Amino acid sequence: MNTLAITSSEVRAGCLEATHRRAAVEAVTRWGYVVLKDVVDAAHVEVLRHRMLEDVEQILSRREIPTQFTAGHLQQDPPPFAPFLFKDVLLNDLVTDVTEAVLGRGVKNTFYSGNTNLPGSETQPVHADIGQLWPNLEHAHPAYGLVVNVPVVDMGPENGSTELWPGTHLDTSIAIQDGNIRVAAERVAAQRAVADPVQPVVYAGDVLIRDVRMWHRGMTNRSDEPRPMIAMIHNCAWWKDAQIPFPKGTESFFRHDRLNTSAVFVDEPIDYIGRTTRFDVRH
Repeated sequence: MNTLAITSSEVRAGCLEATHRRAAVEAVTRWGYVVLKDVVDAAHVEVLRHRMLEDVEQILSRREIPTQFTAGHLQQDPPPFAPFLFKDVLLNDLVTDVTEAVLGRGVKNTFYSGNTNLPGSETQPVHADIGQLWPNLEHAHPAYGLVVNVPVVDMGPENGSTELWPGTHLDTSIAIQDGNIRVAAERVAAQRAVADPVQPVVYAGDVLIRDVRMWHRGMTNRSDEPRPMIAMIHNCAWWKDAQIPFPKGTESFFRHDRLNTSAVFVDEPIDYIGRTTRFDVRH
């Protein structure tokens, strides 16, 4: 399942052992994803879990609920201010070891949001978050963006962990210029004949890193509780994207030797509940 058991000594040192770094980079490069186990402090996860679960009710009370593709999958931002900012979530050294090794020096976080899978949700269509940089490629180019998922509850098939399609980050049938990130049914059928998708178990405190081009989809949550998950995107240094608002006074928090954050620091309150929007890209 491309899962690496990270040692407590690695966590304390803030550095992956060489064998783990090589294994993680190979997994991301070859299969499109890797899971690093136990790299986020349980106490930090608990703080985020309680707040994000509380926020679900506010999101559901909005006039327009910010669903992703289908009913039951919410776009949900974590609170972007103290006491909910944690280094091992936003600036995790072990995660950066992997993303920098894949993407090169100057890697930066250009996204801080998440998604919550509600009980009884529908299944999303298979899609890629972003496609290849150019259309009609014979071979896929190297990675330019990696999604960093931090679940704040244990997630597996029962409560709708994300379904992943290993190796599809190397498929060249979807490009940014297409304006459509859904995977056509015939492409899904052809890929299933090559390799079945996986729905990994990822525990609170683990981190899932996947290529932004990888096919995936949100699955039905068959449990009685929402399943929140934080999402960031680490991009190459040259990637341009919108800045993430954080409160003034938190500038020093984001100082990091290797990971830049595309942040803008603002005086006004940040409406992290109301700023998310409904999302769908259809044929």
